[in-house]
Amino acid sequence: MKFKQRMMVWSIGSTFAVLSGGAFASGFALVENGASGLGNAYAGGAAIAEDASTIFFNPAGMTNLPHSQLVAAAHAIKPSLKFSNTTSALPAPRPLGSNGGDGGSWALVPNVFFATEISPSWRVGLGLNAPFALQTEYTPDWIGRFQAIKSKIETINFNPSVAYQASDTVSLGAGLDYQRIRGELTSAVNLVVAEGASSVTGSDAAWGYNLGALIKLSPQTRIGFAYRSRVKYNMNGSVIFTGGVPSANGPITLAITMPDSYSASVFHQLDDKWDIMADATRTGWSVMKQLNVLRTTGTPILQVPENWRDTWRVSAGASYHYNTQWMARLGLAYDQTPVSDTYRTARIPDASRYQIAVGGQYKPSPDNALDFGYTHLFAANNVSISDLQGATAATASKGNLVGSYKVSVDIFSLQYTQNF
Repeated sequence: MKFKQRMMVWSIGSTFAVLSGGAFASGFALVENGASGLGNAYAGGAAIAEDASTIFFNPAGMTNLPHSQLVAAAHAIKPSLKFSNTTSALPAPRPLGSNGGDGGSWALVPNVFFATEISPSWRVGLGLNAPFALQTEYTPDWIGRFQAIKSKIETINFNPSVAYQASDTVSLGAGLDYQRIRGELTSAVNLVVAEGASSVTGSDAAWGYNLGALIKLSPQTRIGFAYRSRVKYNMNGSVIFTGGVPSANGPITLAITMPDSYSASVFHQLDDKWDIMADATRTGWSVMKQLNVLRTTGTPILQVPENWRDTWRVSAGASYHYNTQWMARLGLAYDQTPVSDTYRTARIPDASRYQIAVGGQYKPSPDNALDFGYTHLFAANNVSISDLQGATAATASKGNLVGSYKVSVDIFSLQYTQNF
């Protein structure tokens, strides 16, 4: 009985640890906030300021908009995670199982932004978006079932913002971020006599802020700078086991901090046909050093080393204006992963990736627009995983997951913009 309870405790910690990572932007950040920038791979995001989605990328950009504007966007996101086994092993008598199928699954992510003028120098706005997200699921019989089966994390960010046009060339912006997070996580549990399962749910809400500046160097050129703060969560959750010991069920807490980010962007209008733009964003993933999973009494359950690294995302793009109604977009990006080979897990098979994006815009009238885009993200090579969770006696029941992942993401985005 004590051995079963110990296995339950370790399963709780490993399952909750998924909240430190997993979506397929850098780490588990989600850059898809507004669809107009997707076709440019979000190059120049802090400097373009072409619609109300600038509330997320740089609130100062609201001074570049018409009197009032509403933007509604939706993104269909399909990550693909295909594991190939090499030398994985599970403790006897557990069957090795399958490779898990495609661990990625479709997710629909919406955004809504509204900005309006309250005086010639002041604008206010509100954004509703998802800055972090994850949805993966393997088949229940797969090799890594004791590490992960289903992982689903959803966030929603309420972002009231204000912008001030300090001069003809300089605008400043700021916003508050009220974020809610919730998760659903499952895995198998090795009870020695039989296999059980664990299901974890958790949620919390926290505050952050964002700042921005937009500088017009000339009528054709502007640069933008943006900062998004860290957001500190203290998640409250519960765990339920099936096929195990009911006394192991109960509440759990996990303190976790979302990273801050800095962006610098440039936008330049070459002529009446061509625009070019670029962006560099630094994300402070090194905040993810270690996770401490606790019972509500304060008793440690598990300490998980993460040792993530800060990352850079760089992008470049161009837009071509066919006429006053039609515009085409293209973009390229490179996004570093914060996860090293040593710390890659089945729940976080993250890898540095390249991005190719195309898109366009159609304006049926001066007061509304339809933006659309598609992007493909891919790792240059298969990424290795050597998750040796059987390396110590305390985790021997999980086995060793050794192999490689083929990782890619496809995203389709659509956006409607209405001026008032």
